[in-house]
Amino acid sequence: MMLAWGQKVSDQFGRLTIAACKRLGIDDPSWLMACMAFETGRTFSPCIRNAAGSGAVGLIQFMPSTAGALGTSVEELATLKAEDQLLYVELYFKPWSRRLHSLGDVYGAILWPGMIGKLDTTVIFEQGDEARPKLYLQNKGLDLNHDGHITRGEIIARVQKELAAGLTAPNVLEVV
Repeated sequence: MMLAWGQKVSDQFGRLTIAACKRLGIDDPSWLMACMAFETGRTFSPCIRNAAGSGAVGLIQFMPSTAGALGTSVEELATLKAEDQLLYVELYFKPWSRRLHSLGDVYGAILWPGMIGKLDTTVIFEQGDEARPKLYLQNKGLDLNHDGHITRGEIIARVQKELAAGLTAPNVLEVV
């Protein structure tokens, strides 16, 4: 099995990611690795903070409210080793266990769980959405064609680039 970005993390981190994906029913651990690469700017740092100022931190950019729901805080998560933060990553994904059948589903669970299982043409964020005005602005960089609508397909395209890069030398690791 080839593990995207496996050369950029410790052997233990790679093994823990593979094991967590097995327990969660995620077919390809490289999907989760690509998502974490995207969310951390390829650093896999558990203390990396969201550049847009949302207060999110870590491997999958835990929001303060999400951290609280998991029984911790973003401050505490930021102090953990990456391998230890993976326990919270798995705990976060548990409600979607056995429902994440693609890279888009895995990333959807992180960014906007409502996009899990949807068509790539589904609009996730829309400029001028009165009910959720900040969401488009916070994710404007994902609007690839700059039409004021961010679709699931546009979102996945960005993470797909991380997967492709992670599966090339010198980033990929063959796991036996």
